Amino acid sequence: MTKNLIIYFSHKGENYWNGAIKNISKGNTEIVAEFIRKAVGGDLFEIETVKEYPEDYYACIDEAKKELKEQARPQLKKYVDGIAEYENIFVCGPCWWGTFPMAVFTQLEKLDFSGKKVMAVMTHEGSGLGSCERDLKKICKGAVFGESLAVHGADAANSESTVSAWAKRVLA
Repeated sequence: MTKNLIIYFSHKGENYWNGAIKNISKGNTEIVAEFIRKAVGGDLFEIETVKEYPEDYYACIDEAKKELKEQARPQLKKYVDGIAEYENIFVCGPCWWGTFPMAVFTQLEKLDFSGKKVMAVMTHEGSGLGSCERDLKKICKGAVFGESLAVHGADAANSESTVSAWAKRVLA
């Protein structure tokens, strides 16, 4: 049986939402990651940083911009040690300054993607996939890349049918 791993980073608290700031108790990317698991099965792994990002939206994006500029690799609370048992890896995160949060790269750089199929999923408020596909190809050496998916963050809770159809299609 094919094994899937859904690696995701998601931000709770204040988020940009259709032109305004909204406080959310569950991050948009977490919702989408759960839809993937429901559709195709798999193990969920949430990327959590030791130093939590601020809940305040503006403080959070300032921190994210600083990390991107420095190409920082924030320390994580726990890591996936290996992915040998998985065939398909979904990498999910919000679009922060045009790519994944640097914490996603902290995790990915520790893994051997040789022979794995990798799919990018990005939640966003207008930037689509940004440069996440290009950035994943630099990090996930030896992987084969499937079709990526961009989900408008404010619509994440209502995206189950789209996410499910996409996840089933990319694994067919």
